[in-house]
Amino acid sequence: MSRGDEYNHLAQLVAATRETSGELFGKAMVDWLRQHVGFDHCVIFGYRGASRPTLLFETFSPAESHVFVALYQEGPYLLDPFHHAAVERKEGFWRMRELAPDRFYTSEYFRSYYSQTRLAEEVGFFVPLPDKDALVISLMRLRASGPFGTADARLLRDMAPAVISLARLRWPGLPVDEPTGTKLDETIASVNDFDRAHIWQSLSLTPREKHVVDLVLQGHSTESIARAMRIVPGTVKVHRRNIYRKLKIKSQAGLFARFVEIIGARIR
Repeated sequence: MSRGDEYNHLAQLVAATRETSGELFGKAMVDWLRQHVGFDHCVIFGYRGASRPTLLFETFSPAESHVFVALYQEGPYLLDPFHHAAVERKEGFWRMRELAPDRFYTSEYFRSYYSQTRLAEEVGFFVPLPDKDALVISLMRLRASGPFGTADARLLRDMAPAVISLARLRWPGLPVDEPTGTKLDETIASVNDFDRAHIWQSLSLTPREKHVVDLVLQGHSTESIARAMRIVPGTVKVHRRNIYRKLKIKSQAGLFARFVEIIGARIR
């Protein structure tokens, strides 16, 4: 790539920060980034606490969009490490492997939803915005392409300050006129950004048990849950036994099935 091409793509991207929709900016961002690193897809989501994410840009086909966007917005985003990092105000470039809990890749969420994406790796630029909002520019490589190399990740990390500044020029805040449109949004929008255990409020679980359920579904091991809750692993095991008994289930698969059932009931 010549220096002239680099300046041309960057100039187009800067100009796109002034456009009224996200489409031109997204395409210009993808073109600029692809001059440096190869990837298969890009999606930009806006996050407002626990509310349904706002789609700002995507490169998917209609069939791919059904999995990556439509299904994701129906509830799986609540278990997504990228969503958690966004509402916790992380900033900069992050790889999924840096954010995911220790058992994420063996979790029921990964097997039941995330594996459908057929991704080798997902990385993202995290952009905190005013009013505790955030947006994430995700870059994805499919299994056929393989994960991002160390040099690719290092380059993207170096580019993060520019990407974040440009994204904030385009979106100084999330759109306020986006329809939320679902009962799920109304139920969870007012909940503290760091507390997703409210999903289980209709069940006869204690606050501690709800917290354990949330961490289990995210993909945390017993030891990781113990560290997060500042309790001993044996206490976590007791909580899990009580949860399974109360919900009349026998496995994490049953727990995830109950999660899907609850989310599905709230968005109908």
